[in-house]
Amino acid sequence: MPRPKKAATEIYQLKVTLRHVRPPIWRRIHVPGDITLRTLHEVLQDTIGWMGGHLHQYVVKGVFYGEPDPDFGFPLTNDKRARLRDVVGGVKDKFIYEYDFGDGWEHDILVEAILQPEPGVTYPLCVKGKRNCPPEDVGGPWGYANFLEAIRNKDHPEHQEYLDWIGGSFDPEEFDLKDLNEYLKSARRLQR
Repeated sequence: MPRPKKAATEIYQLKVTLRHVRPPIWRRIHVPGDITLRTLHEVLQDTIGWMGGHLHQYVVKGVFYGEPDPDFGFPLTNDKRARLRDVVGGVKDKFIYEYDFGDGWEHDILVEAILQPEPGVTYPLCVKGKRNCPPEDVGGPWGYANFLEAIRNKDHPEHQEYLDWIGGSFDPEEFDLKDLNEYLKSARRLQR
């Protein structure tokens, strides 16, 4: 007797927007609804452009999800056990993803749609986005603003120091959807 096929999970369309940065930096991604929040963290790292070397947490309907640690001083629900479809209600639900508590990178995540999976498409997938991710460890939104000011102004006292630190150049408007999806495919954590 053939094994029954696992029902295809719905695909969540999420708009991820970095808070406190203007003009906005955002991504629109498609992920399976049964993705764990821990795996979503890894997808967000890849999609936004972070390196993953810092702590993270989600705040969903007043509940904090992340990697529990007794040294934090407050309880976190383990994000390895929480699935997206189980913690968000549906379309128009919003939650927060915070990365790097020292720099304080907060992201608003909006559930824009819940879709049926497309045949032949592997997820996660980025379908649209705008602007380059700020460099890791630049000092949060306020440090990023100073960084941009410094690299644009040759007379700024930190101009050369920042250019050396970033490897010579940085284009805040750069975003390549094709390259990002090639990377996501190579780093694929899910195969659907």
